[in-house]
Amino acid sequence: MEAVDYRPSRQLDKNQVQRLGNCDFIKKRENVLITGSTGVGKSYLASAIGHQACSMGKKVMYFNTAKLFTMLKTSKADGSYPKQIGKLEKQDLLILDDFGLKPLDNINRHALMEIIEDRHGQRSTIIASQLPVSKWHDIIGERTLADAILDRLVHTAHRIDIKGESMRRKLKNKN
Repeated sequence: MEAVDYRPSRQLDKNQVQRLGNCDFIKKRENVLITGSTGVGKSYLASAIGHQACSMGKKVMYFNTAKLFTMLKTSKADGSYPKQIGKLEKQDLLILDDFGLKPLDNINRHALMEIIEDRHGQRSTIIASQLPVSKWHDIIGERTLADAILDRLVHTAHRIDIKGESMRRKLKNKN
């Protein structure tokens, strides 16, 4: 958390990030939605908060969203799906990174609904996405499920929209 870059071009609210770093949002069972363009540090910030939560004794899991959905599809085929969903449900904090890189198919949409429904009001979730939250409805698809998922995610969420240019590009230019 101490290495988060607060330069003005990123428009990060240092107080908000530090409050999230104390992990009270987990005790309150709230969510965090981090958005911004490629390379601005969404994954870094989500991971830093997750690391902080681990250091405070919280159970945390991090997934690239596409890889999580692939794993869940495989687990349906081998019969371990209920066990996998159970693991996700028990985590104090679940981090879903790179959400919305491609539209969800019906299987993934239902899996996401199950995950969010199981966690709603019980556990916290961080979602990091290149897309603004206003575009998530289209990515999820099927209006009724998208409404249900977003209603459960958004209303108890802290939102962070990171601005600025790619941190990867800045680091590359320094070398």
